[in-house]
Amino acid sequence: MSSAVVGPLLAALLTAVATLGVGGLGDGRVVRGVSLLGSLAYAASVVVLVRAVATPLGSSTPLVHAVGGWQPPFGIVLVADALSAFLLALSAVVFVPVVAYAVVAVDDFGQRLSFHPLVHLMMAGVAGALLTGDLFNLFVWFEVMLMASYVLVGFYSGASHTRAALYYVVLNLVGSAVMLLAVGGLYATTGTLNMADMARRLADPAAYGVSVAPTLGLLALLVSVFALKAGLVPFHAWVPAAYRAAPAPATALLAGVVKKVGLYAVVRVGFTVFGTAPLPVALPGVAGDSALAYLGPVLFVLAAASVLFGGVAALSQPRVEGVLAHSSISQIGFVFLPLAVAATVPEVRALGVTAALVYAFNHGLAKAGLFLVAGTLQDVLGTTRFGDLGGVAGRAPVLSGAFLIFALGLVGTPPLAGFLGKLLVFDVGARALGAGSRGAALALAVALAGAVLTLAYYSRAWAAGFWGESSETVRARLPVPRPTTGGDPAPDAATDGGRAAGALVVQVAAVVTLALAVVGLGVGGEALVAGAEGAAEAALDTEGYVDAVDPAEVRSS
Repeated sequence: MSSAVVGPLLAALLTAVATLGVGGLGDGRVVRGVSLLGSLAYAASVVVLVRAVATPLGSSTPLVHAVGGWQPPFGIVLVADALSAFLLALSAVVFVPVVAYAVVAVDDFGQRLSFHPLVHLMMAGVAGALLTGDLFNLFVWFEVMLMASYVLVGFYSGASHTRAALYYVVLNLVGSAVMLLAVGGLYATTGTLNMADMARRLADPAAYGVSVAPTLGLLALLVSVFALKAGLVPFHAWVPAAYRAAPAPATALLAGVVKKVGLYAVVRVGFTVFGTAPLPVALPGVAGDSALAYLGPVLFVLAAASVLFGGVAALSQPRVEGVLAHSSISQIGFVFLPLAVAATVPEVRALGVTAALVYAFNHGLAKAGLFLVAGTLQDVLGTTRFGDLGGVAGRAPVLSGAFLIFALGLVGTPPLAGFLGKLLVFDVGARALGAGSRGAALALAVALAGAVLTLAYYSRAWAAGFWGESSETVRARLPVPRPTTGGDPAPDAATDGGRAAGALVVQVAAVVTLALAVVGLGVGGEALVAGAEGAAEAALDTEGYVDAVDPAEVRSS
């Protein structure tokens, strides 16, 4: 079954090539069909992989594929365990409705030209980053993912889009240079790039002649790059402009899926590879015997700053997508907050990683759905400014209801999936406080402040954009449907302003699909938590990861 590891990667790459090839035929319908089939193939390959790796839920059976038959640590390997499978599952659940939305939302020229090849290439980068077994190829797949996203951010080619793309490119090029420097430094220090081999050497540095202390600075460089990919403060500056510039379905993937690759990299490198590296720490308020004791305070500062800055900034945004972009900064801070506590308090390490993964899954679904709602409002109303909105709920109840579900999910309202994530975040802080961690009280205070801010800015967005009396723009573009008589069709928002009824139905259906996923994973939360627990166990089982990738075991499989 090791061949199942390459399934998601091949599905995304082959679809990118196929959509690029058929785009030259000049028929956008063919491109749309191939793209949608490719997204379904990607999802199916992820299902096969998850069944092989993480069934039953909560377990982890790592699969290793040696590319070209070259064995590690010298050959390139793809490794799938419960951690990578969990985040691949998130990517698949988001990807299919986003592509369905895109086939009707992106203009015909964009459909034929480049949108679909770029989206599938970006997803190939995501899959490659989640599956690669060595640091250099993590860098390579980051670049594949980023190259596609560069073009998607500047897709519409206006002045603001080009400016946002340029800023995004420059920041990430600097980040790529820093990452390459760190990867080279780790190779020079440890003598390997294979993550399992590096973990083995760092766990027993004397046996391999490795000096652990220099690797700490190199880890700090890597974490700064991963924080840039995740959009954590102070590496967040690209987020608002890029999310505003990209087409709505591309932004949904950037916020819902691509950001989570930064989370994965922190967990895989920080916890799996460096988690057992002996490095005694004795700082005021921080003590430990591994690199995680250093990593924890750094992650806490980044997470706390993100939660507070993003939340406060979201309160004053004049547009829906502005609220969502700054909310994304705040919410990714919530994802990293339990990781920071987990790194510094061993007693809650597994629970902290579990909390981060559950919260990340809900955030991926909800934020992707919210950006699709914003894109639909822009298509139908021609604006997302709160000053031009108001009363949308009375004229588009299904779309508005989906927005409310996503917002309540991020607020943490039961029985939605976000409630489980937020409950686990507070549980981590409370248990760490009970274990005697002096910083846990501060983490709880940040989480509480962030929860209040989340409630405040989504309440404002709902009241200003969806509730109350309809604005002039809403009344003009979203007339109230009336009963049909004598066979005459009723006026419908879907046909107003030249909008095709079928296209709007598909857009709303894609949004509703994600909303149902948020509800379903909340009601059936045991499965989500069990999957996250298995992923956390895999992330913390350094010995199991090393044994799975070990050359002797690969040869015998």
